[in-house]
Amino acid sequence: MANELPTEQEDLSTEPKETTPQAKRVLLVDDDYEIVESIRAALTAKGYQTLVARDGNQGLAMAEREDPDLVILDMMMPKRSGFLVLEKLRRTRRVPVRVIMITANEGSRHKAYAEMLGVDDYIRKPFAMDRLLESVERLLS
Repeated sequence: MANELPTEQEDLSTEPKETTPQAKRVLLVDDDYEIVESIRAALTAKGYQTLVARDGNQGLAMAEREDPDLVILDMMMPKRSGFLVLEKLRRTRRVPVRVIMITANEGSRHKAYAEMLGVDDYIRKPFAMDRLLESVERLLS
């Protein structure tokens, strides 16, 4: 019978039960539609659940509400920069969330500042999608 409940004997079995691991949740905060869609497609293909915010304020609100496993954060965005988002995430969360910052900015001062704020990885645009996916996998493993 399909609706039959497992017996006590089955429940007490010492054999490991197969479980489907819950997909890791990645919050993508970027205002560039094409970048968002490219990254979302790549993450989804790898089995990640992707949440999207289009500006820094929305990103902070979603990070608080959704508690993602990882944040991919653009540096230059409307309403609140990636630096301000990162700074607030680091100040307000008891358990720090992993953060990858992506940027078209070439300045080494920006990278140093992001590292001072505790960014886990800093990737300059344009980047190979494999480079981003490797970082995501490394930070979530």
